[in-house]
Amino acid sequence: SVYPSISIFFKGKMWESLLLIAPILMAPTSASMCTPLRTLNNSLSYRRRYMKHYFPINYTVRVHHEEIFKLSNISKMDGVDELVLQRLWFQVNQGVLKKIIQVLPKRHPSRSYTAELERRFKDAEGVFVLSHPAEVFYQELPETIQDIWDRLTEEPERMVDTSWGYAFPKSLLDNLCHTMYCLFHECFSNTEDQQDCDKKERAQQDPNEETHT
Repeated sequence: SVYPSISIFFKGKMWESLLLIAPILMAPTSASMCTPLRTLNNSLSYRRRYMKHYFPINYTVRVHHEEIFKLSNISKMDGVDELVLQRLWFQVNQGVLKKIIQVLPKRHPSRSYTAELERRFKDAEGVFVLSHPAEVFYQELPETIQDIWDRLTEEPERMVDTSWGYAFPKSLLDNLCHTMYCLFHECFSNTEDQQDCDKKERAQQDPNEETHT
């Protein structure tokens, strides 16, 4: 990636506790963010082929419960600054993409697609970092976000079985997509992809896209 990741600003436990953005005055999404996000969105349009057709039926990926991040999760975080939620979105889906790549053999037809998706995701994250003053990354987090962050960064070997969930690969990327449209709505306001952050999950869902715990 030609852009920096937010993680380069911090080392070890210090950046683990400070990585997410604390509440500040809401600001519109930077115009510079829209180009990498739309590029990412173009790649995500192929997710059905690479995340469903090329996987065994009912194949699931083990992820943190917090990495099954849906529109309904955003709706429950009423009062949390949008900038905080945007940073949380990057952190959650960084882990999602990494876990999908980890289960793919090197010659799997979806491996190169997912690696390219991760590169484009990191490009968008780099632009996000450069779009905000560095000091906002040092602010204290709201307690609800800090709790989520602590669970996301807990060492896997220290986690109990109930901390994990299982989800279909395509379902994870569907979540990434729908929450992106919501949290960065200014970049997608003129497309059919615009999502309402208060909208609940669809009542009728493809049975092959359910998530499991």
